[in-house]
Amino acid sequence: MTIRTVTEKDAAELLDIYRPYVENTAITFEYNVPSVEEFAERIRLISANYPYIAAVENGEIQGYAYAGVFKGRAAYDWSVEVTVYVKKGLHRKGIGAKLYAALEKLLAAQHITNLYACVAYPEKEDEYLTFNSVKFHEKMGYTIVGTFHRCAFKFNRCYHMVWLEKILTKTDTAPQPVIPFSQLDKALINKIVLE
Repeated sequence: MTIRTVTEKDAAELLDIYRPYVENTAITFEYNVPSVEEFAERIRLISANYPYIAAVENGEIQGYAYAGVFKGRAAYDWSVEVTVYVKKGLHRKGIGAKLYAALEKLLAAQHITNLYACVAYPEKEDEYLTFNSVKFHEKMGYTIVGTFHRCAFKFNRCYHMVWLEKILTKTDTAPQPVIPFSQLDKALINKIVLE
């Protein structure tokens, strides 16, 4: 399995991974599957500033991960929200962990210090949502820092949402300026994703 950056040409394949999460789970609170064109636009916008990567085996994308804006104010530039999706049937094979490991290295190269994951959380597990995503993030070193109770409604039931946090670099002084992903050295990117 290799990790590589994603392009807009990957939109249809990534959307095939994402679609079942929209249609059959409360892992995402999106109700409608976006079009390929909309998904390609999301990739384009995110990739300008943050890593958007995929795990590939035998020419097929097995999962993907990316970072995005945490909050839109300049003071938050060193914090990002992270997301990962793995193709149905391929969970617990280390794909998500490998994607997050590469994502963290790329974000550190950009001088990002704080990572946040917004994760759907059930009162009790059901056919649409389990505790697996939170357990995965905790295994990856994230800690729950906040809970929004019964804030989302999907499949005729209410769900909680939790924020999890991982600190990449602790600093009490002004961190180095963030390098937009599109300006990060390509050789460095290739070295990190191929490690």
